[in-house]
Amino acid sequence: MRMVDLIRKKREGESLLRHEIDFFIRGLVSGQIPEYQASAWLMAVYFRGMSFEETAALTQAMIDSGTVLNFPGLGPLVDKHSTGGVGDKISLPLAPLAAACGIKVPMMSGRGLGHTGGTLDKLESMTGYSTQQSPQSVEDLLHKCGYAMFGQSKTMVPADRILYALRDVTATVESIPLITASILSKKFAEGADGLVFDVKCGKGAFMKDLDSANRLARSLTETARVLGKRAVAVVTAMDEPLGYMIGNWLEVEESLDVLEGRGPADVTELTLRLNAWMLVLGGLVGDVEAGLALSREVLASSKPRDLFLRNVALQGGNPDQVLADRGKRRAYYCKVVTSPTDGYVQGWDSLRLGLLAGSLGAGRATVEDRINPNVGIELLVKRGDRVVKGQKLCHLWLDNDALMSQAQEEVVQALNIAQSAPPPVSLILGEVTAL
Repeated sequence: MRMVDLIRKKREGESLLRHEIDFFIRGLVSGQIPEYQASAWLMAVYFRGMSFEETAALTQAMIDSGTVLNFPGLGPLVDKHSTGGVGDKISLPLAPLAAACGIKVPMMSGRGLGHTGGTLDKLESMTGYSTQQSPQSVEDLLHKCGYAMFGQSKTMVPADRILYALRDVTATVESIPLITASILSKKFAEGADGLVFDVKCGKGAFMKDLDSANRLARSLTETARVLGKRAVAVVTAMDEPLGYMIGNWLEVEESLDVLEGRGPADVTELTLRLNAWMLVLGGLVGDVEAGLALSREVLASSKPRDLFLRNVALQGGNPDQVLADRGKRRAYYCKVVTSPTDGYVQGWDSLRLGLLAGSLGAGRATVEDRINPNVGIELLVKRGDRVVKGQKLCHLWLDNDALMSQAQEEVVQALNIAQSAPPPVSLILGEVTAL
């Protein structure tokens, strides 16, 4: 078998067989297939696509390229994955809520690049918190507090690490089969039996329109089904940031608010919905409505918050310090941005705010950039709110006062104010299931 023949076959729009995909992934990881041939194959896939069966074969080959975690006898293992958005701190309150309901959550997450920080960056804004966990440590965490938050090790899905880097430099990032295989390979390698996907759609999301988001949702769920896994994709709006806080430590604070029953309505709604589906996939309830009822009941107790703080301690942080820092840990400079006019807030441009937060130090432009956990944006108004000229719109927290005037202008440009109230919009745009 020759790699050039597989490139030609996919270029002509033919389907690749399982043993052919296995050959490609083994050769890629071993170094026997050069990057220029892998790049040509990626471009052929970009233009010709892959069937769900091909995508499943690629996903399985990528899983088999490295270490696979296994936790026999631990009960329902269900995880959640978000395609990424601004202010998206959902994993932080969701994992302890699911664990409090009886689900075991091995949550392998990533770091942010481009917009604001990723889940690992938010967690590591808590002093001492370690996301580098061995397989045995992950299992211990699942026993002791029901969930573990950790990053991908070098031995897990090495094929994805190579392909991801090549996709970035060959303009093939947007390929839905390649996105699907990348996401699913990492999630199933962590030991999850079921997956809930939060597929973001809108200005601040990777998928800008509903058609693209629905195609990705269907690809994720159908490919999981071919692999024998249960999955649900919830398509959610990302035209406006989730919650009021954008920035790593700020989002930890808002996550605690959710666990205490006083979080923003949109963050709480999405946390409950995703958790309800996790309960369905875990077999603890029969349908999503029963899952919502149980989720609300458990969230109203102190158990999820207690598990969150227990997890902080088990993963190297200091729960007392986390609680003591609430409302106090901020970057040195604060800029208050006020409304230039009277009217109704039509919404915030989530992409613009995400890029602004990144430029302040809350995100990365390159992998080597360091995150500043204390910078960020604290919104004071959201879509539908009535504002008057001179009213406070947000706080900017910066460590560089030279950025203040530019940051203020970006905030003003990101906000749309009109004379009439905007119509209500739904956070949940659709759901795709493979049960």
